[in-house]
Amino acid sequence: MTKSKDFPVALSADEGTSVAGADTLSSSDPASVRAWLKKNNPKQLSLLDKFEIELRLGRLSTSSTAVARDSSTALSNDPNSDLPGHAYSGGGGRGRDRRLVTVRTAELLRSLVGNTRWSTGAQVMALLRGLGKELHAAGGYREPAIGNIVRRIMGVVREEVMSGDGNANVEPVEASSEDKVAEGGMGAIDELSDSFAQSVSLASKGAGRGNISAPQSTLSLASMLWAHPQHLMTKQTRHGTSKALSGEAGSRRTRRSDSFASVGSEGGMEGATAEGDPLPYPPIFYVKKPDLRQTVMEAIQEIMSDLEDLHKNINDQAASHIHAGEVILTYGRSKTVELFLKAAAAKKRKFQVIVCEGAPHFGGHVLAKSLAAAGIHTTVINDSATFAIMARVNKVLLPAHAVLANGGLIAPSGSNMVALAAKQNSVPVVSVTGMFKLCPMYPHEGQDTLNDLVSPSSVVDYGEMSDSVMSKVEFINPVHDYIAPQLISLYVTNIGGFQPSYIYRLLSEYYHSDDWESFE
Repeated sequence: MTKSKDFPVALSADEGTSVAGADTLSSSDPASVRAWLKKNNPKQLSLLDKFEIELRLGRLSTSSTAVARDSSTALSNDPNSDLPGHAYSGGGGRGRDRRLVTVRTAELLRSLVGNTRWSTGAQVMALLRGLGKELHAAGGYREPAIGNIVRRIMGVVREEVMSGDGNANVEPVEASSEDKVAEGGMGAIDELSDSFAQSVSLASKGAGRGNISAPQSTLSLASMLWAHPQHLMTKQTRHGTSKALSGEAGSRRTRRSDSFASVGSEGGMEGATAEGDPLPYPPIFYVKKPDLRQTVMEAIQEIMSDLEDLHKNINDQAASHIHAGEVILTYGRSKTVELFLKAAAAKKRKFQVIVCEGAPHFGGHVLAKSLAAAGIHTTVINDSATFAIMARVNKVLLPAHAVLANGGLIAPSGSNMVALAAKQNSVPVVSVTGMFKLCPMYPHEGQDTLNDLVSPSSVVDYGEMSDSVMSKVEFINPVHDYIAPQLISLYVTNIGGFQPSYIYRLLSEYYHSDDWESFE
């Protein structure tokens, strides 16, 4: 029998055979999710396909990756450009920035989650995990904000399910298999719900009102140190249990706990599949919770509201970080940095801005033109002059493509050079970014983390490659730079300013640790 590694297939009560099919969502595998949507929600599948096509074609993104792949559109995306066909929100066209893909992702998830039929936490978690993998493969790896939105919603589902506010809002799943298919094809997970509803109900009565998840509270200092190899959990297979009763103790297998939250979720009445493998979620996830859908939809709406107020909340802090008479240096072009500087100028702060041109795409030229039009004293310099001018600079402002779990920064290519020059001259480096760019990833690949290599045609003309010397030169044109947390002084976000050492705390508030690597 073939079994998905992401989610256990449903087993019949007497034979344990698989009942997975097109009308049952038995796995978080993208193919299973697509098959389930095609069978039960074809309109939602068409929305997903349309979103993926736009994502693959780069129509949803104006990040540095998109600009690098099509640098000819840089000026057409300029709010001050005379080229037709584009304008920001103040003009006649449609404004685009890094928030566009994030807002579109939230709208897609609101439609898919709100219009599909599910009733338990395990069902919606399987749906969200499958959608996250699908979007990641379609190009979400270039836009980490897509995965961040999905992880944040998954964290809300986990928090709401584990809150366990008593028996009033919890209903055991007792429908027949025919009714389950008619209700939306979640029968595979409902089979698991049937087997655990009674045990969870008994557990909730014994533990008292509001403590349905009581088995999850068996935590200790040792369980917190799950990452250490010496802290292992033993689990018996189905056949191993019978052998142990017969005196054959060699069938026991040892397994490390998957996460801090999984402690206490695999022993006693938590149960396992017919193969002896532990379930991916605690039993409370397989119990109906009528108000779960409303909570998830409210969380998605809250995320969209945060995105709408993003720039306003960041700009309100401009006066606290930019003072009169300062010399500010920035690199390339970023709408967040641009609006941040304009907000400080609107509060009658007189300062000077030095803009590195950001070769080879020269986004700094566009930024300098926009700042000068707003009445800000602006100077454009070559990237190679950064170190020479740094002694006159009071503060460096850098944009962000992503903020990593260790406090490091993914920024446009060339930003690391600016950060190193600032460190040498003891100049503080401030990154202005929204919290939707907070990414639960560690830079295990160094400069290759979340990076992309594009054509070197913007650096050297193809006609020059016919030269005997140039043909032996290898040209590498990266899109991003990784900046170590030691080079960053402060992150200014829409919820306040934080040092890089505090990023790990924000990760625990926004995402659940079990969802960090859900889409890789």
